[in-house]
Amino acid sequence: MNHKALSIRPFIGAKDFEVSRSFYRDLGFEEGVLDPKFSVFKTGDLAFYLQDYYDKNWIENTMIFLEVEDVDDYYNQLLALNLTEKYGVKLTPTVHLEWGSECFLHDPSGVLWHFGKFNK
Repeated sequence: MNHKALSIRPFIGAKDFEVSRSFYRDLGFEEGVLDPKFSVFKTGDLAFYLQDYYDKNWIENTMIFLEVEDVDDYYNQLLALNLTEKYGVKLTPTVHLEWGSECFLHDPSGVLWHFGKFNK
């Protein structure tokens, strides 16, 4: 099968939609409001959907991996945003592993973001 995919956009939920919207805008994503309870957040050609829907089991088992150019620099930028103080989220420092490097950030609802870089 030959996929000629143009994009992939995961759907994530929010425990408090307005707080999550603010969080993702603070992260530098550009928001497009599609409906009062549904937005698309973009960075470059990448995007995901945020919906005003919360299911604890689903959200706390959702993970997204975003590959970045420099994980250590990205982590330092995350620190500078003071997200842990502003949103009460958990930010985990960069770990360097056999396959590459990554740091971790839980969003205000519990979605776990991996920001990483693969070794070439």
